[in-house]
Amino acid sequence: MPIYDAEHLAVFPAESFEDVLQGNVSFARSFTDSGLTGRAAKGLAVITCMDSRIAPLNLLGMQAGDVKIIRNAGARVTDDVLRTLILATYLLGVTRVLVMPHTDCRMASASESEIHARIEAEFGVDTRSFEFRTVDDQESALITDVVRIRSHPALPKALVVGGAIYDVHTGLITPISA
Repeated sequence: MPIYDAEHLAVFPAESFEDVLQGNVSFARSFTDSGLTGRAAKGLAVITCMDSRIAPLNLLGMQAGDVKIIRNAGARVTDDVLRTLILATYLLGVTRVLVMPHTDCRMASASESEIHARIEAEFGVDTRSFEFRTVDDQESALITDVVRIRSHPALPKALVVGGAIYDVHTGLITPISA
């Protein structure tokens, strides 16, 4: 890893991230600056889950620079997502938002209390001070999240917001009326 100097690696857990560092060196060897700006070329922001089975650009037929991608557990519209959307709409060219949870999601497979109990039982950590925002009805939660964006007073009234559920087994999205 000659690209990384000893001073930086002295405080970085390099052994734990060796695959990441090696992958980055490989990537950087053939990297060329795309010249893209930080704006969403297609005017789209996608809110989706952190699930690694989801490749938002690929599944929507988009490319780097087209879309702002916001991820969290369950693709929920949290205060931080709203903060990010405010910045994206006013500063980064976002004019439309797709909220896109997915099938087979861990956040839709157990209740809030069940998740807390499991973490405590398996790891001895009390997480009850956190709200994980699990969902027992994905479609209903998606509608709530779409409406939350549409009705937020700090977001542009002309912002177009839609919701769809991505099927991790077929690759298709199903639009949901909200």
